[in-house]
Amino acid sequence: MEFAHIPLLENSVVRLEPLTQRHHDDLCAAVSVDALWKTWYASVPSPEQMAAEIDRRLALHREEAMAPWAIVPQASGRAAGMTTFMGLDPANRRLEIGSTWLGVQAQRTGINAAAKLLLLSRAFEDLDCVAVELRTHWHNHASRAAIARLGAKQDGVLRNHMVWRDGTLRDTVVFSILHTEWPSVRRDLMARVGPVE
Repeated sequence: MEFAHIPLLENSVVRLEPLTQRHHDDLCAAVSVDALWKTWYASVPSPEQMAAEIDRRLALHREEAMAPWAIVPQASGRAAGMTTFMGLDPANRRLEIGSTWLGVQAQRTGINAAAKLLLLSRAFEDLDCVAVELRTHWHNHASRAAIARLGAKQDGVLRNHMVWRDGTLRDTVVFSILHTEWPSVRRDLMARVGPVE
């Protein structure tokens, strides 16, 4: 259960709260700005799909297959997105940070970097992971650039990896950060985020 455990994680920039239906209205408001769910290369729930998506993530948590959080900026106190630990593999001390989205108003504000600092700290320091994966759609250039800025290295591309909701085939770009790289990644994130403790 340890990999699937969802503790409250926070610093001065962001709070990662265990996801519940009480985040529903804030998440609907966040996703509604610029109709974020219509971005064709990202898997973001619409307001009408939000309750079902929260339930889906919570069901996976009960199966110990996912650890879902709501991303709550400290400045607003309102959920602005979601993130998870998924692909949980405690036997091999690996997991994936994924199924992440942030509302438009929270993008390019430092919230993502602050959230990733919390998630990566938990993965490497609390769970003793040897590797953390991050994956994204080939055409999601903003996400690919953000993952690379974290210090993750591209492992490869899974061609025709998934059938997308519109019937197209998604090529998935796989990145990872190794435990030996974590100290320098952590230092860089802390420099970008600023004082967080």
